Amino acid sequence: MGTPDFAVASLDALVQEGCQVVGVVTAPDKPAGRGLKLQESAVKTYAVEKGLHLLQPLKLKDPAFLESLAALKADIQVVVAFRMLPEVVWNMPPMGTINVHGSLLPNYRGAAPINWAVINGEKETGVTTFKLQHAIDTGNILLQDKTRIDENATAGQVYEDLMYRGAKLLVKTLEGLVAGDIKEQEQAHLDPGDLKHAPKIFKEDGKIDWNQPIDKVYNLVRGLSPYPTAWTFLNDKSIKIFRAEKEYANTNIAAGHFFTDGKTFLKIAATDGYLKLLDVQMEGKKRMDIESFLRGVKLI
Repeated sequence: MGTPDFAVASLDALVQEGCQVVGVVTAPDKPAGRGLKLQESAVKTYAVEKGLHLLQPLKLKDPAFLESLAALKADIQVVVAFRMLPEVVWNMPPMGTINVHGSLLPNYRGAAPINWAVINGEKETGVTTFKLQHAIDTGNILLQDKTRIDENATAGQVYEDLMYRGAKLLVKTLEGLVAGDIKEQEQAHLDPGDLKHAPKIFKEDGKIDWNQPIDKVYNLVRGLSPYPTAWTFLNDKSIKIFRAEKEYANTNIAAGHFFTDGKTFLKIAATDGYLKLLDVQMEGKKRMDIESFLRGVKLI
């Protein structure tokens, strides 16, 4: 059960390993783009290419879907980047349902664990396989794989790394479960104040507050790159920032103000340094490098 390319890596790992994938569950096709053409999920595209049995329920409690799912007689269900499952679904197979999650649980439970780990300047992250239960991302841990986050890595780069780590960990988890070698572990009961969360990201989360240290501003930019991107206002127009560099300095302009030579660089001041913009997109324009951008606008 999955939707984006992050889930495709795990599905492909199961197929390549020779697992008997009796069915694939993914989101229904959705209209997208200017023409509102129906767009299928990355998981559906892969499943169709491989000739796998496909289910695309609108509602996970639909009796017809539940009947079709039960008819597959799966021993175990695997969930990767899908939606919240009702108990009637996750409790259906005899071996239960396992999830591949892009963080080291119990920290960063939620919809956007990779983004928030980078935004918060974490030096380490990883993937976790765990058994599903009632509360989201709280089930017993099966296996974990840790990895380092480079100080300049974007969320997109970490996403790519964890996508393949998660696929390998999934195969290892299934092999361990079949062999009886894995001992489930309850998630550590951290004080609620110590837990780091990963809620869904909305547009306002990406708005840059320049009255912060440059490290925080820089981490927000790389934590939301390439999607949904950090943004700010420049000459009363919003501008997305895909790539930037940080520069520590005693700024001589107010936070949020900028200076530029109009040709090769554009810097915006934070409280203790500058963010040097490298790859941007102003509303109504295409994404471009900073030199191309500066050739096409007159900044005041």
